[in-house]
Amino acid sequence: MRRRPAEGTAGADTDVVEIDPAELTGVFAAPGWLRDVGLTAWLLVGVALFLVGAVWLLSLTNTIVMPVITAAVVASVASPLVGWLQRHHVPRPVGAVLLLVGLILLSAFVVYIVLAGITSQAGDLGHHLSDAKNTIEGWLRDLGVDPSKAKDAKQDASSSSSQAVSALLHGLGTGIDKLSSLVFFLAMTILSVLFLLADGPKIRAWGERHMGVPTPVARTITSRMLQSLRGYFLGVTLVAAFNAIVVALGALLLGIPLAGTIGAVTFLAAYVPYLGAWTAGAFSVLIALGGAGTDAAVGMIVIQLLANSVLQQLVQPFAMGAALGIHPLAVLIVTIGGGALFGAVGLILAAPVTAAAVRISADLSRARAEEEKNDQGGAPT
Repeated sequence: MRRRPAEGTAGADTDVVEIDPAELTGVFAAPGWLRDVGLTAWLLVGVALFLVGAVWLLSLTNTIVMPVITAAVVASVASPLVGWLQRHHVPRPVGAVLLLVGLILLSAFVVYIVLAGITSQAGDLGHHLSDAKNTIEGWLRDLGVDPSKAKDAKQDASSSSSQAVSALLHGLGTGIDKLSSLVFFLAMTILSVLFLLADGPKIRAWGERHMGVPTPVARTITSRMLQSLRGYFLGVTLVAAFNAIVVALGALLLGIPLAGTIGAVTFLAAYVPYLGAWTAGAFSVLIALGGAGTDAAVGMIVIQLLANSVLQQLVQPFAMGAALGIHPLAVLIVTIGGGALFGAVGLILAAPVTAAAVRISADLSRARAEEEKNDQGGAPT
């Protein structure tokens, strides 16, 4: 860049200013922190789009996705039994068939016991729930609520219950319709379980080779995932059985009808974290209120609080072991979020998958720290 001397100035030299283009780098560019924020924002947008696309794709292919997910959970929990049979000189395919037959018979027996008990007591169940609504109406009148408003509240409760049952049945029918048929769903699930139990190690090795990460990292990921699923569902089963026994015995001691039904509902509801316990507790308290009176309802509330808090805290550490390493509030948040995104599958699998992700991250961070420590120790000083 040249600057000419003023006119009329004699003997003045021309001023020359030289600027290196490299010195302009970063002068008009965005700050580094802003570029990092922008890059992170675009990465988050990409992840969000990927998740939305994955959910959309799974919803279109739920006819086969749902049986495969169900089979994968069952196979991951039951595969140690197949391995135990294989170590006792039983071929893995034969052990898979034997275990699958045993699971089918056990499931059919449990479903028969639950449905038979609830069906045989369906009339009493409706009668007790009606008595509970009448009792609540009487409470409202005793508290000074206008009788007409108390009656309207009772009618609203009855209408809401009927609508809830209708919506539940409609949702169940819609779900079965989307799966084409319940028979197809069960057939695909059974077939997938058989293949996963028989060829589980081969399928796992193939998946680890195609995960796009080093083999030790892939082995860590799959090991932690299987460990979390097995520990979680085994622990949930033990805790569910304990809660069902405590609640059923409490119902018998309090003279509450349908004790077996209450125990069965408590056991099945325990597989849905938090939400299931509240649902089963409300069900048992209503039955107690309508069938045995106010004192029994208060006693059932106490039993439910003990079973799902104090007594459960004594049993859960031994039942769960090291399956979950996340805070209960995090379990609640991911459970509700998983249910909102993926329905029943998200409700059940959100907690173990999150626990596995946390432990995988911790394992990888620990391995990275050890590698850096070894590199520093071996570096010349």
